[in-house]
Amino acid sequence: MNPELLIALTIGAALFGVGLYGALSQTNLVMIIMGVELMLAAALVNLVAFWRYLHPNEISGQMFVLIVMAVMAVEMAVGFGIAIARFRSRGSVEMEEARELKG
Repeated sequence: MNPELLIALTIGAALFGVGLYGALSQTNLVMIIMGVELMLAAALVNLVAFWRYLHPNEISGQMFVLIVMAVMAVEMAVGFGIAIARFRSRGSVEMEEARELKG
């Protein structure tokens, strides 16, 4: 296996692990969103690593990464919008206090 691919996959796995721990261990909505963003970034690192390893001369992988990054930015904006609306209405963004949101 290519050593550069192994390094990139190790970094991606570490980022995903940190993001998973952050998303599952926190009760603050902003910290959960940050953990999810770290997991998406780790998936992108792995995507770029595999794409570079399998198809080194094609640009379509880079375009896909740019589209996913745009989706990540939109997801972050929507998540922070929800957090701001929740903070303004309830005064807190703790997810343990959001039990009344269950339908």
